[in-house]
Amino acid sequence: MTRLRRKALVALFLFTLFIFGTMMGLRTLKPSDGFSDLAPGMDFIGEKSERRRLDVKDVVVSPGQFHMGSSDTKVVFTKSDRDYSIFYDVHIFYYLWYGSPSMDNKYIHWDHVLVPHWDPKIAASHAQGRHTPPDDIASSFYPELGPYSSRDPKVLESHMAQIEAAAAGVLVLSWYPPGVADDHGEPTEDLVPAVMDAAHRHSIKVAFHIQPYKGRTDQSMHDNIKYIIDKYGKHGAFYRFRSSTGRVLPLFYVYDSYLTPPESWAELLTAKGSHSIRGTPYDGIFVALIVEERHKHDILASGFDGMYTYFASNGFSFGSSHQNWKAIKAFCDANNLLFIPSVGPGYVDTAVRPWNNHNTRNRVNGRYYETSLQAALSVRPEIVTITSFNQWHEGTQIEKAVPKKTVTRLYLDYLPNQAAHYLEITRQWAENFNKEKDKWLM
Repeated sequence: MTRLRRKALVALFLFTLFIFGTMMGLRTLKPSDGFSDLAPGMDFIGEKSERRRLDVKDVVVSPGQFHMGSSDTKVVFTKSDRDYSIFYDVHIFYYLWYGSPSMDNKYIHWDHVLVPHWDPKIAASHAQGRHTPPDDIASSFYPELGPYSSRDPKVLESHMAQIEAAAAGVLVLSWYPPGVADDHGEPTEDLVPAVMDAAHRHSIKVAFHIQPYKGRTDQSMHDNIKYIIDKYGKHGAFYRFRSSTGRVLPLFYVYDSYLTPPESWAELLTAKGSHSIRGTPYDGIFVALIVEERHKHDILASGFDGMYTYFASNGFSFGSSHQNWKAIKAFCDANNLLFIPSVGPGYVDTAVRPWNNHNTRNRVNGRYYETSLQAALSVRPEIVTITSFNQWHEGTQIEKAVPKKTVTRLYLDYLPNQAAHYLEITRQWAENFNKEKDKWLM
């Protein structure tokens, strides 16, 4: 009897150990839901806004009514020498903020500061200062092109070839108005024509990801939209989305849209707004960022046409948690909104936020990315966004990376896979996504 009891206890212990090990392994692929500590655009967490929200019934619904198959997302064969096809329903976030001495007389963004934690006690236990390129850059990975300049025509050409190879048909360009930049960079609006020309040579379209610059309001956004459409609207690379009503309109992503109250957005994005763009030459498809669950109601009240999730860290926010996508998609379907989930290959921003290790999502040789892609496909979206092509600070890039070791740094890499591993996964999935969409429409 004692022997049987001992065997039972040993078996129970081994079973418990197995379950624990399995759960720890799965955490990498599907972490728990809920907010974590701050990251870019998350400075509102913990603060309850006192803004008055419009009642949904008081808002005039924006003109875009969407359903499966309504967008201009047909397969095209590219203009390059390679026999590639690309898909305009696969959008990828792209950043223009990098600089190097050869083109900019200094490093820009590669020398990013180590952002201190807001709690002095926690900040004191982590490294401070800034990075010193070229051997020490503000990323946990090292680009195949080295710490490059976004102004280098050869870099732009390489980037477009890589995006084409990944089959992503729309480059979503992080955009600031002329003369304006993020806190750590320099203005880059003057580079947009070169980006659009390079994209056009590879049959890639360009959409705009409007950033939350200081002083951004619904009125300044009106001016921004007018500027973009007037300056770039006739370019062959300018992206337009075809709605189910047959209208073909520019599509804009609006980052940190929650910083502006719904009643202000409604002045711009609803037909009865005081400076509405609806029905004018500057009308478009406007997609807001959903972070908290309550944002979906604010987005509807604001007059936006859809919502996207951006963050590549599953579980970081309500919007970026895969388990919530089905409910968000149902809300969007019920209210004639686009739901555009964002997927990414992983997340690690400790090169710029050394205290944020708990939000790291390991790549697991591509399995994390494939899990994210499958989660997106399961909700049958019209468009999927990829975070990102080259956000190196947050380790979400699918751009080619190489192994590198210095005296003070050992960079992460894509081994045992090749530098193009995540480009190849993206292409394979994009092709599968479009095959699946054909089935949904049958």
